[in-house]
Amino acid sequence: MQKFVLFILGFFCVIQLSAQDFKQVIRGSVIDKESKSPLPGASVILTSDTVSLRGVTTDANGFFRIEQVPLGRQDLKITFIGYKPLYLNGITITSGKEVIVTVELEESITSIAAVEISATRKDQAINEMAVVSARTFSIEETDRYAGSRGDPARMASNFAGVQGANDARNDIVVRGNAPMGVLWRLEGIDIPNPNHFAISGTSGGPVSILNNKVLSNSDFLTSAFPAEYGNSVAGIFDVKMKNGNNEKHEFTGQFGFLGTELTAEGPISKEKRSSYLFNYRYSTLKLFEALNVSIGTSAVPMYQDAAFKLNFPTKKGNLSFFGIGGKSSIDIILSKQVESTEELYGSKDRDQYFGTSMGVSGASYTHYINPTAYTKLTVSGSYAESHSLHNLIRRDSSYSVTSLNPILVYKSEETKLTAAYFLNKKVSSRHTIKPGFLINRYQFNMSDSIFNNTQQQFVTRLDHTGSALLIQPYIQWKVKITDDLEFISGIHAQYFSLNRSSSIEPRGGLKWRLKENHALGLGAGMHSQLQPTYIYFAQSIDMQGNVIQHNKGLDFTRSAHYVLSYDYNMARNLRFKTEIYYQQLYNIPVEFQPSAYTILNQGASFTRLFPDSLQNTGTGKNQGIEFTLERFFSKSYFFLITTSFYQSKYKGSDGIERNTDYNGRFATNILAGREIKTGKKTNLGISTKITWAGGRRYTPIDINASSLANEAVYITDQTNSLQFKDYFRTDLRINYKINSRKIAHEIAIDFVNVSNSKNILALSYAPNPNNPTVNPLREEYQLGFLPLFYYKIDF
Repeated sequence: MQKFVLFILGFFCVIQLSAQDFKQVIRGSVIDKESKSPLPGASVILTSDTVSLRGVTTDANGFFRIEQVPLGRQDLKITFIGYKPLYLNGITITSGKEVIVTVELEESITSIAAVEISATRKDQAINEMAVVSARTFSIEETDRYAGSRGDPARMASNFAGVQGANDARNDIVVRGNAPMGVLWRLEGIDIPNPNHFAISGTSGGPVSILNNKVLSNSDFLTSAFPAEYGNSVAGIFDVKMKNGNNEKHEFTGQFGFLGTELTAEGPISKEKRSSYLFNYRYSTLKLFEALNVSIGTSAVPMYQDAAFKLNFPTKKGNLSFFGIGGKSSIDIILSKQVESTEELYGSKDRDQYFGTSMGVSGASYTHYINPTAYTKLTVSGSYAESHSLHNLIRRDSSYSVTSLNPILVYKSEETKLTAAYFLNKKVSSRHTIKPGFLINRYQFNMSDSIFNNTQQQFVTRLDHTGSALLIQPYIQWKVKITDDLEFISGIHAQYFSLNRSSSIEPRGGLKWRLKENHALGLGAGMHSQLQPTYIYFAQSIDMQGNVIQHNKGLDFTRSAHYVLSYDYNMARNLRFKTEIYYQQLYNIPVEFQPSAYTILNQGASFTRLFPDSLQNTGTGKNQGIEFTLERFFSKSYFFLITTSFYQSKYKGSDGIERNTDYNGRFATNILAGREIKTGKKTNLGISTKITWAGGRRYTPIDINASSLANEAVYITDQTNSLQFKDYFRTDLRINYKINSRKIAHEIAIDFVNVSNSKNILALSYAPNPNNPTVNPLREEYQLGFLPLFYYKIDF
C-alpha cells in the first residue's frame, strides 16, 4: 500500500513538472425560475477575473459560453432586467471536464430600480414552492464533506436536525423520525430504496446505488413539504440526474476501496444538442480483506451498479430516458470459523446468505406550451427484491459445530409502474400555479417462513401475491404579495386501493424578507405515509386453520408539521439560520394488547419485525430547535456548524409515553475545509468533520429470563429507559488534484473515525459457555477507524 501511494505521488510530480497554462470552458443556460423558459440577453460575468471582468450574454435560446477560463475556483454573476441577480461562487474548473450549469433567475414584481437583492442558490431550495426546512445540496458537497463517501444520505447527516443512525449504514434520522419515514425521488418519481443490501421497510443501507457522478444539484427537505410531495412524514431526497455533455465526449475512471468505475458522457448529435451519460461500478471491497481492514464483517460484500441518461431536446420541449440499478450479495458463513468475530451485519449464531437488487427505468417529456407554461410527463417502472437463507449453528463447549439447520428463508419482490404529470403555469410575475398527480401501481410477490422452536416446524409469516394502487393528486399556488413577501399554499391527497385508505392534506408556507439580509419563514402541513408494504400482508393461522392477514386494513401513518425559521445572511457567503419545529404523529400502528411496541422504532437495521395484530391508535411527537452557521466555499475555505436540541417521544398501546429509539436529545456537527494551491495546476484539499451526539436509547435485558430462554429477553416495561454514552467521531479527508493537458487527476483518502472512538451500537446477550460467571451482556460497537482511498482521472 505504501509503495503504491508513493508511486502515485511520484507520477503526479512528473505531471506537475510538465504542466502548462491550461484553460477551460464554462457554458450553460439561463432560465426563468418558475416557467423554465429561456432568458435571452441575460448577462453572465466571470467576477473572479478581477482584471477584465469578462462576460457574455445569452443567445436567443438562453445559452451562454465563456472561453479561456482559468483553472481553479471561479465565480459568476448572472443578471437580467426585471430579475433578481444571482451569484454562483466557488465553481471548480479543471482541465478534464467542461463546466455546464443551468441558472434559474427569479422575476421581480416591482420596478427595476428597486431590485437590489442578491440571491445565492445554496441557501434556498431548487423547488420554488419550498420556503422552510429545505436546502439544495450540490454534488460537489458529497465529495467535499469529510466522511460523506460520495453518498447523498451520509452528506445530509451533516445538516441541522439530521444524524446518522448507524456507522455501518447510511440511514438518517430526521428530527427524531424513524429512517423509514424518508422518501427517495429520482427525476420526479418515487423510487425504491436506492441502496445495496436494502431490507424491506427501510430507506438506507451500507452502500448507495446513487452515484454522484451522474447526479445534478438536488433538494433535501426535512419538514412541512410542498404539496407535490406525498407518502412521507420524515424527509425527502428530491434527486436530479444531470445531462451529459452535448458538445464533447468526456470520461471519468475511478479506482478505490469502494469500487472501480467508469463514467462516459458526450453528444449523440451535436446539431440537435442531444447527449448520453453512462456510469458503471463494481465493488472492490475485497481489498479490505487483503489489507486486514475491518468493515464490520468477516464476509466480503459484492455489489455492482449502473446508471444512464439519454437527453433529446425537441422543438418545443425535451425528451429524456433514464435509469439506475444495482445488485448485491453477501454470504456470512460463521460455521467455518474457529473463534467468534465481530459482525455488525448479521447474527452470530447462524450462516446467512443474503442478496438484493433494485432498478428504475423511465422516460420523461417536458413540453413548453408558451413562455409562461409547461407540462411534464414521466413514466417509469421499478423493481426491488431481497432474499435470504439462515442456517442455525449449534456448537459444543470447544466451539465445534454440532448441527447446522435452516431456520429462516424469505424472498420479497415489489414491482411498481409509475406515471407522474404536472402543469406549471406562471400566471403573472406574482402568481404561479402547479397542479399534478402521481400514480403508482404496485405488484407484490412475498414469501417468508421461519422455524418455530415450540412447534418444531416452519411457520409461514408471508405468502402473498397481489397488486394495489397509490394515487396522489395535488395542486400548489405561489403568490408574491411583494418582492419581500411570498405565500405558498396547496393540497395533497392520497388514496391506497388495497384497503381504501385516503387522506386530504392541506399545506402552507410564508416567507418574509424583513430586510435585504433577514428573513422569516413559516410552514405547516398535514402529511401521511404508507406502512412498510410487507406489514400489510403478515399472516397467521386461526384455530380453524384459516389464513388471516391481520394488518391488511392498516391506515396511513399521519402527522402534522409546524415550522418557524429565521435566516440571517451575514455576508454574501455567510449565513446563520435557526428553525423551531413541532411534529405531531398519530394513527401510528401499535399492538392490540397493551405493549410498548410502535412502528416508529423500526427502519434502521437489517431486521424485519412481525408484531402481533396492529391498530392505528399510537401517537408520537417530535419537537426541537436547530442552529446553522455556514460559510459557503469562498476564498479557498468553507465551514458548517450545526447544532440541534430535540425530544422524540411516543405512546404505544399501553398508553405510556416513552423515548423513541432515536431520541438522542442533541446532535452537533462541525465541518471545515480548505484548499491550498501547491502549484500552478495543483491544489491540496483538507477537510474535517467532528460529530458529537447523544447516545442511542436501549432497553435493559433480564439476565435471569435470558438464561432460561437462551436468548436476550428485554424488560419491556422499561423500553428505551436507558441511554448509551454520547456518540463522538472525527473524520479527516485529504485530496490532491493535478491538471494536465485535457486530463485532471485526483487522489483522495478519507480517514473515517480517525480517533478510533468506541461508539456503542447495541447491547447483546452473549454468555460464555466455558465460564458462566462472566457477565453475559456485551456491548456491540460501531465501526472503528476506516481508511477509504480512491484515484480518479477525468479526460
